[in-house]
Amino acid sequence: MFVDSHCHLDKLDYTERHADVADVLKKAQDVNVDHVLSVGVTLDAFPKMIELITPFDAVSASCGVHPLDVESEFALDTFKEFCRHPRVVAVGETGLDYHYKPETAELQKLRFRQQVEVATELDKPLIIHTRNARQDTLDILRKGHAEKCGGVIHCFTEDEAFANAAMDLGFYISISGIVTFRQATELKEVVKNLPLERLLIETDSPYLAPVPHRGKENQPAYVVEVASYLAQLKGLSIQQVAEQTSNNFRKLFLKEKI
Repeated sequence: MFVDSHCHLDKLDYTERHADVADVLKKAQDVNVDHVLSVGVTLDAFPKMIELITPFDAVSASCGVHPLDVESEFALDTFKEFCRHPRVVAVGETGLDYHYKPETAELQKLRFRQQVEVATELDKPLIIHTRNARQDTLDILRKGHAEKCGGVIHCFTEDEAFANAAMDLGFYISISGIVTFRQATELKEVVKNLPLERLLIETDSPYLAPVPHRGKENQPAYVVEVASYLAQLKGLSIQQVAEQTSNNFRKLFLKEKI
């Protein structure tokens, strides 16, 4: 069985690609994806996402404010309330992105620090987005004592030194469809050296569809393609990758003793 550790179910195409969430999950279950984590990126969209996933036991949720959405409405009390929801297993997507919005860097850092504080208070792992902000990301995690709650560096595209620093804080590294892209040569070499015991797999759907689906809308079922490529890259069986990454997910997000 596989787990898609990061997707955005509320952002998929329900007009032409899928009938509804049940249809998306059926397609995933048909290829042995038995659990998905639907990730929040703004507070205003969170209630609708929770309503969307509530009927489905195979879906967990997170609540967060994405670094590219830090100018959206935010109230700390509301955020804490949402994070306490029983279906919420993680805080995020949060972090820093200086590539697309360097002009909001100070506000990004404030929102990131606030979310780290809530995650450690509630003992829920963090889901981290980082781009062109390696040192600031690590500094905020360290100063916020994020090792207390742990988490994951989602859609990993950084170098091995960053991965090691994150793992030293108790974080996992999540591999997306980017690793299948022909030009991702440096990422492939880094991933080869990372221990499977600290890896997760994800789609980040509807974005970043892996080869051979590149150019199409991504969906949770395609996490199997990520697992297959990861297995080839590391010289493992796809069963080994499926079992270990699923166990990693359940330990981190569902607090299961495995």
